[in-house]
Amino acid sequence: MFKIQEIREIIKLVDSSSIDEFVYEVDGAKVKLKKNGVVVTETVAPKKEVAAPVVQQSAPVAPATPAPAKAEETPAASATNNDPSLHKIVSPMVGTFYQSPNPDSPAYVKVGDKVGNETIVCIVEAMKLFNEIEAEVQGEIVEVLVKDGELVEYGQPLFLVKAE
Repeated sequence: MFKIQEIREIIKLVDSSSIDEFVYEVDGAKVKLKKNGVVVTETVAPKKEVAAPVVQQSAPVAPATPAPAKAEETPAASATNNDPSLHKIVSPMVGTFYQSPNPDSPAYVKVGDKVGNETIVCIVEAMKLFNEIEAEVQGEIVEVLVKDGELVEYGQPLFLVKAE
């Protein structure tokens, strides 16, 4: 399996180059990037039963939440946000947050769902590339801190998880 940092580096290299398509395979794991075709895939060796889904750009970008709505949410979120027993899943990059692979699909996770280290919890789109974000912790989703289609910053908390 590739680490998110490795994938980020590959994305930067592909983006700064003149190539339009890049495929990299190691030990049965495969990453395929296309600049103009907008396809991101990751396939895992047969020892795993389920391969990661192919994510294609079909989700329209929703307008960002207006400032007054955010101001109302902040006090409630900050009370839970300061609980040291909760693990924060943060955005590894700047981009657009999506809770599901496309508008017709259910969210990857919702409040109350159990997650494992490699559970995909959302997608962050950056420069037309869709990056699957993993929980990297085992536990239960306590709160979703971002709305679908909202812009997120590097290091911004996306989910709160009660770690096991």
